Amino acid sequence: MSGFLTDRKRARGLGSGRHGTDHHWKMMVSSLLLGIAVPAFVITFALGLGRPYEEAVAFYRLPLPALVMALSLIVIIQHLMHETLVAVEDYVHGVPGKLTQIAVTSVSYTLIVIGLFAVGKIAL
Repeated sequence: MSGFLTDRKRARGLGSGRHGTDHHWKMMVSSLLLGIAVPAFVITFALGLGRPYEEAVAFYRLPLPALVMALSLIVIIQHLMHETLVAVEDYVHGVPGKLTQIAVTSVSYTLIVIGLFAVGKIAL
């Protein structure tokens, strides 16, 4: 396997990180889920759009719309987080890169928790 490394990469120890396939697989599954979640989200949102407040809240109290909103929220934010982390890994290095990765992960999970709380507050 080391035959594919250049002399410079071999000297600096910059070979394979051994996690590219796992990341690619996660992103492919996430993309497939997005292909299902986004249309379901758009349809559900469109069905609730334009209704008076009380009717809209009653609509999102139903199990299916609440579940679609919650799952869409999780899938979309997780996918966005992973894509953002890849960009940070590629373009921000050292301590600022690590701090940015921590910030992106923290903000992503905070958004998921806040969104699930809001959906739960409406649905329950």
